Amino acid sequence: MPEAIAYAIDGPTGRFSRTTIQRREPGPTEVLFDVVYAGICHSDIHTARGEWGPATYPLVPGHELAGVVREVGTQVTRFAVGDRVGVGCFVDSCGECEQCRAGLEQFCDGPGGTVWTYNATGRDGLPTAGGYSTCITVEQDYLCRIPDGIELVNAAPLLCAGITLYSPLKRWGAGPGTRVAIVGMGGLGHMGVQIAAAMGAEVAVISQTRSKEADGRRFGASEYYAVSEPGTLRGLRGSFDLVISTVSGDQDLNALVRTLKVGGALVDVGLPEHPVTLNLSGLTAGNRILAGSQIGGIAETQEMLEFCAEHGLAAQVEVIGGEDINDAYGRVVASDVRYRFVIDTSTFAG
Repeated sequence: MPEAIAYAIDGPTGRFSRTTIQRREPGPTEVLFDVVYAGICHSDIHTARGEWGPATYPLVPGHELAGVVREVGTQVTRFAVGDRVGVGCFVDSCGECEQCRAGLEQFCDGPGGTVWTYNATGRDGLPTAGGYSTCITVEQDYLCRIPDGIELVNAAPLLCAGITLYSPLKRWGAGPGTRVAIVGMGGLGHMGVQIAAAMGAEVAVISQTRSKEADGRRFGASEYYAVSEPGTLRGLRGSFDLVISTVSGDQDLNALVRTLKVGGALVDVGLPEHPVTLNLSGLTAGNRILAGSQIGGIAETQEMLEFCAEHGLAAQVEVIGGEDINDAYGRVVASDVRYRFVIDTSTFAG
C-alpha cells in the first residue's frame, strides 16, 4: 500500500507532529495523487481542537489539496498520470440519492452520506485522513482538474475558500447592478471580494478595522467600512442586495440584517462557534432573507476553478512547512495571515 508522510494531532489540546499513514492502492476507478500543497482552513482548527464536537484522533486535517496524479486505476477515464488535480471538503458520496444526482454531493443523504476528506469514515470502513500528507487516493468523480492558468500553490485554497464564496455569490445573483458586502477580509473574505468583483457586482468590505483597506480595494472593492468606527453599520442601513458574512467569531447579526435592502439576503459562511441571537423583526420589516451556504458540489467547484482561471483570480498565500503548522494555527486564530497558509508538503521529508 502507498505510504504517506503526514502531520497529525493526537487530541484537542495536542500539537501536530510528523507521522506515517497508509493510503489505498488505487482501485479500478480511483486516482492516487501526490499532494503538493495543502491549505489551512479555519474549520481545520475548529475540528482539530474539538470545537465542533468530538473528533477521531490521531487526526490528519486538510481539505484544500492541490497536486499531481501519480497513478490511475484501470477504468479511470477522466485523468491521466501527470495531470494537475485538486480535492476539496469531501472525497465520496452515494452518487444515487436526489442530492447527488442534482450535483449537491455535499448534502448526500444516501447510504453512508457524504464522506468528508478527514474526520469521517470512508466506504472501506477506515477513518479518512486529509491533505496534511504527501499523497491520497480518491475516486475519480471527486477530483477537480486545476486549470493551467492557476499555480498549484494558489489553487489549493480555492478547493474550500474559493467555492465557499463562489457558490452563494452565484446563487444569490451577484452581478452588474447589485451591491454586495463581504464581512471579514480573511481567507474566505479575500476570495469573496475578488469573485464578486469579477462577477460585475459593486463590492464593499465590512471589516473590524481599516488595516486591510488597501488590499480590499486592490482585490476589487470600491467601498471599505470599519465596524470599529462608531455608527458604521447604522449608516449602512438599506444599502446592500447581498451580504455574505465570513466571520467565525461573534457578530451583531441584527445590525447586519438592517444593512440589507428590501428583499436582500444575508448569507453566513463563517460558522461561528457559539449560538447567535436574531430579532426576527429585522427580517420581516423588509422581506429580508437569512441563509447559510456550505461549499458546493463537484461540478460547481470545477466551474469555480474555470471562472478563477478566466478572470485571473488567485488565493493570496503564505507558504509554510510542516513544522510550522502549530504556529500557523495560532496565527490564524489571531487573524495574523494574509490571507491563507498553504503547506508545502515537500518539507515533510526532512
